[in-house]
Amino acid sequence: MVLITQKILQTKELKNVSFAILMLNICFVFGQKTIIVVDAGHGGKDYGAIGKNGEREKDVVLKIAKEINSLNTQLLNNKYDIYLTRNTDTLISLRDRTRLANTLKADIFISIHNNASPKHAQGMEVYVHNISNGHHRKSILLGQYIIREFTQKLGFKIRGVKFANFQVLRETRTLCPAILVETGFLTDLDESDYLSVQNNRRALALAILIGITNYTNEL
Repeated sequence: MVLITQKILQTKELKNVSFAILMLNICFVFGQKTIIVVDAGHGGKDYGAIGKNGEREKDVVLKIAKEINSLNTQLLNNKYDIYLTRNTDTLISLRDRTRLANTLKADIFISIHNNASPKHAQGMEVYVHNISNGHHRKSILLGQYIIREFTQKLGFKIRGVKFANFQVLRETRTLCPAILVETGFLTDLDESDYLSVQNNRRALALAILIGITNYTNEL
C-alpha cells in the first residue's frame, strides 16, 4: 500500500499514514443522509495563495474537495449527500456558494482553503463565524473533530479554532454548522511540498470525512 509522503514540521512529522489506518477510525451510522456542501475556495482568475513551488491554492483546494466527494462514494458507499460549489476551475461568487447551501438546506457547510503568510508559519486551523448564535457551538465542535484528525493522524501543527466574519460563514451560520478549513500553508516549503502530492491530498480529504463522521456520531 502506498504510504503518505513524510515531511518534517518543526519538531513534528507529517506521519506516514495509510488509508487502512485512517479507515479504522470511521464509524458507520444509518438513517437519513446528511447533506454536506463542500466549497473549494477561489477559482478562475482568483488564484488564492501561491505556493513555494508554484502551486495555486485554487487548484489544490479543488483537488481536495473532489477527493472528499470521491472517498464518500468509494469508501463510504455514499454515506453523505455531498455537493461541491464548483467542479472546475471557475470563479463562483461567494453569494452563489452560500445560496447553494441554503437552497439545498445543507446540514454542514465546509469551505476548503490553503493558508499563506509573509512570515514563517505552519499548521492547520479552522474558522467559524465570530457571532455566538445560530450553530456556533456545533461549528466549533465540528472544527475540533477535524483538527484532531489533522494533528493526531497526519501530524500537522495545531493552530486551533479561530473566529472571523468571512462571508461564506456569515451567510450560512444560521442554516447549519459552517466552518472554513485552512489545510496548511502553501508559503511553507514543507507543507507546500506535502500538498503537491496526490496521495497526501487524499489523506487530508479522508481526515475531513472522518472528522465529520465523528462529529455526526456525537450528536
